[in-house]
Amino acid sequence: MRKVSKEQDFQEQISQSQVTVAVFKTTWCKDCHYIEPFMPEIEKAYADRITFIELDRDEVPDLCEQLNILGIPSFIAFREGNELVRFVSKLRKTREEIEQFLDRAVEVADALAKS
Repeated sequence: MRKVSKEQDFQEQISQSQVTVAVFKTTWCKDCHYIEPFMPEIEKAYADRITFIELDRDEVPDLCEQLNILGIPSFIAFREGNELVRFVSKLRKTREEIEQFLDRAVEVADALAKS
């Protein structure tokens, strides 16, 4: 997962034609560490459909405020600069929930491409 620490880099990444999922985390967040063991496998499984980027909420507080990121980890899917769907809550995220979110992001992107 590519780490992004500047808003300009974030904007460049989310403006791609492929779906980009931004994962907002922090170093001190226990729920963020909970997803670390299985995220590489998830990234590999979705590599042909989704680009993943990681942002530390503490490094980009203004961006997080603009995007209304309250709980972490939070996931937002973008394509061509537009938000598709988000998975933002203060609850711990399971592997299954993350995969369901990613499937939904791909579905929304595909539906928008056909319209």
